[in-house]
Order: sequence, then structure tokens, then C-alpha cells
Amino acid sequence: MTTNAQRNSPTFPEPDMASGTPAASRIVGLLRLVVAALVLASITTQVVDESIHNDFVAKEYFSYFTIQSSLINVVILALSGLVVWRRERESTLLGVFRASVVSYAVVTAVVYNVLLRGLPDEGYIGIQWPNEIIHVWAPLFLFVDWMLSPSRPVLRLRDVRIVIIYPVAWLAFTLVRGTIDGWFPYPFLQPNGPDGWGGVIVYVLGIAAFIIAIALGLIAVSRARWANTDRLWASRRN
Repeated sequence: MTTNAQRNSPTFPEPDMASGTPAASRIVGLLRLVVAALVLASITTQVVDESIHNDFVAKEYFSYFTIQSSLINVVILALSGLVVWRRERESTLLGVFRASVVSYAVVTAVVYNVLLRGLPDEGYIGIQWPNEIIHVWAPLFLFVDWMLSPSRPVLRLRDVRIVIIYPVAWLAFTLVRGTIDGWFPYPFLQPNGPDGWGGVIVYVLGIAAFIIAIALGLIAVSRARWANTDRLWASRRN
């Protein structure tokens, strides 16, 4: 008997890293490791810079979705970089995690550049290049990496449930904490703003829908025959 999972999953051949060129695999792996190091360096630079100027508050800094998701990016980029560098097959679980961090990064980039860029900073205005790395260039790399890199596993549509676990947990913690101590990391999450809780709910639902839409799009790409990048990379050997 055929299970639902078997009926819903495309019957693509299993990716074989040996079919791609060693140079291509190592380039992708190296790029992931470099970007992971660059994101970590950006966060470290901000922490050191703000600490030197007595503007660093750890419990606030590490409560931002951008910072937490960027630290997750570092781990997943480094892990997936090592996997592809060694020309090993990427597991489905790692693929789901990669789709998750791409979704978070794209949302981070859009929200920052549409809603937050240009808002007046409170307190010390620190070094700016880490902001550009975290909010622009790292998200762009993650997206392009997902679309073009070899050995991307085929994901199931229901894997989107894993993608939304962290954002939901972060939001719940942030709202509960903000209700208790009055501090919210982003202006659109402040219920005492001009739009009140209604405005917060609208923003939260909109961003949640955006995350889900991005994740479903990434999953759809992984299932599309036209997006089988293993064939593209392997063909370069000929």
C-alpha cells in the first residue's frame, strides 16, 4: 500500500554529491562557511562596540528576532557548509532547517528595510556595516544559495510546520515579557502605540503569513523538476 508521504513526494533520484564537480561542492561549502563567519563577526562587532560605549544591554540585544535568527543562521550555514564541502548528501532535516533560516532571513530583510530602516536610533549609534550584513547581504546570500546550490533535498509541504515553530515561540515570549516589563524590541509590537493591540495583531498576522508563504515557496522550489540543481552542477563536469 502506498502511504500519503509516498503519494505526495516527487520521485526524484536521490542526490549524489559524487556526480557534481569537487570544485563546485567546495566552493559552495566555502561560501557558506565564509558567510557564517561574517555574520558571527557582525554580531561580535556590535556587542564589542556597544559595550565599549556603555550602550550594550544583553537581555535586550539578544531578544531581537534578527539577532537570534542570525545566530541560528551561523550554526546552519556552518553545518551545511561542512556537509557540502565534504560532498556528503544533505539530509531532509538539514534541508528543513535551511528552508527555515532562509524564511527568517528574508522576513528580517523585508521588515527591516520596509518598516525599520530610517527610524531614529535611541542612544548610541554604532558601527553600521554589521547592520547591512545581517539585514541585507546575509539574507540575499541565503536565498540565492537555496535557489542555486547543489544537493538540495526534496521537502514536503507539511514541513512548513517546523518552520513556524521558532517564530511562534519567539513571539509568545516577546509579548509576555513586554507585557510584564514594558520593553518591546520593535515598534510595531508595542500595544501602547497609536494602533493599540489591533495594530499589533495586524502586523503579527501579516508577518506570520509572509513567513509561511516564503517557506511554502522554498519547499515548492525543492519539489520542482525544473529546479533540480544537481543536474545543473553535474552537467558542468561535461
